[in-house]
Amino acid sequence: MRTGVIVVGAGPVGLLLAGELRLGGAQVTVYDKLTAPSGESRALGFNRRAAETLDQRGLLPRLGEFRWGPMGHFGGVRFDLGMLDEDQSGVLGLSQARTEAALAGWLADLGVPVRRGYELTDLRETPSGVVVTLDGPQGVAEDTADYVVGCDGPQSTVRRLAGIDAPGWEPTRGMYTAEITGVKLRPRPIGERLPGGNMVVCTPLGGEGRYRVVVHDTSLPPRPDPNALTFKEVADAWQRLTGESIHSAQPQWLWACGNSAALATSYRRGRVFLAGDAAHEIPPLAAWGLSAGLQDAANLGWKLAATLKGWAPADLLDTYHAERHPVGQQLIRNAQAAAKIYLGDADMDPIRSVLAELLEHKDTAEHVAGIVSGLGIRYDMGPGDHPLLGKRMPPDHELPDGTRIASLLHSGRGVLINQSANGWSDRIDVVTANPGLGLDAVLIRPDGYVAWTAPGSSIGLDEALSRWFGARDRVGALR
Repeated sequence: MRTGVIVVGAGPVGLLLAGELRLGGAQVTVYDKLTAPSGESRALGFNRRAAETLDQRGLLPRLGEFRWGPMGHFGGVRFDLGMLDEDQSGVLGLSQARTEAALAGWLADLGVPVRRGYELTDLRETPSGVVVTLDGPQGVAEDTADYVVGCDGPQSTVRRLAGIDAPGWEPTRGMYTAEITGVKLRPRPIGERLPGGNMVVCTPLGGEGRYRVVVHDTSLPPRPDPNALTFKEVADAWQRLTGESIHSAQPQWLWACGNSAALATSYRRGRVFLAGDAAHEIPPLAAWGLSAGLQDAANLGWKLAATLKGWAPADLLDTYHAERHPVGQQLIRNAQAAAKIYLGDADMDPIRSVLAELLEHKDTAEHVAGIVSGLGIRYDMGPGDHPLLGKRMPPDHELPDGTRIASLLHSGRGVLINQSANGWSDRIDVVTANPGLGLDAVLIRPDGYVAWTAPGSSIGLDEALSRWFGARDRVGALR
């Protein structure tokens, strides 16, 4: 067997990446060691930019009903998102299992195979591809692809077999998580701080008596064994901190982890790539890791597909690490800062008070919201002074005929508004309309980021098109 890309890991990041690749015309196969989806709700939503990414592919309706969070917080210090010029609210209370199911349905519609019960045991790169060895339902098997992407979590087998280092930070404290039914609890959706640096979180999941509870207890081991955790341990810890008994509840799943963090030194080695938690492990915090992972997938998918289709510039794949690795560095820094504020004891109260005062100011709130929402990300698109250059094109923005920008990106192709692209029309869609937002014309990459503007860019349109979409098709240019 041979395919264009093998994706290892059928979590949300791997599933979105596979769909992005297929939209770009690549053949892709997903392998996962689990025989069925876990059904766990580890992440309860994602940030604004991750939601926009799904919106750009028309995927939000597949998620069913969910709610947006009108209040922002950094490390538990709340601020009003309503003061900002843009809506930066994230998706709340959405089980990761529902996100995975929606993406799996999308892949089924696209005809992408997801093969479960296959555990990666070996990986070797050849001059023309990558050969993987898998332990599957019928025994040991091999598959070959042009590229392999590891979306297989913080203990990534792909990363280890590829020889990519991921130096990190040792855990200092542990946490227990459980999804339970059959009780009635007082919600504490962003956490209730308790003496001694302890905290409990209780998030209603919809339906009477269904909750996700989290225990941050300084007495827990920094490396708790998730396979050895019992619900009695979770319930005992909850009662010790709150005085409430949840021992009569029915646990749906349990999880234990520490607050370790790690960052891969490179998101690429040859024909092997990393995305999501395989590239950046952060302490569990407001689904930041999942949100960043979905953005990894959106950034990498179209670039890999373009390479396989033969029109990508020579260095296009290198821009994946160049753009996303700095985001990973900032992600870990920000998560560690937020965790210290979030879980610190009373000694952190002066810092919380100062931060709360700062967040009353719109400029400060805008900056912090951009960290949390992902809307503050800006990629290097060359010299220029338009404020949108390198940032995402607002997907809710409408053209004069009412067309939303998000709908223009459903195909997974680049979009050029109000200019001609003779010679690149096989790779981008051209829309004749006034783009607004202080623009006469704009070039948008498939991942929604603005690659060129007029006015504002100091390079010409042809240079920008060549930079991101390869050489002009001379045959097409002469038609």
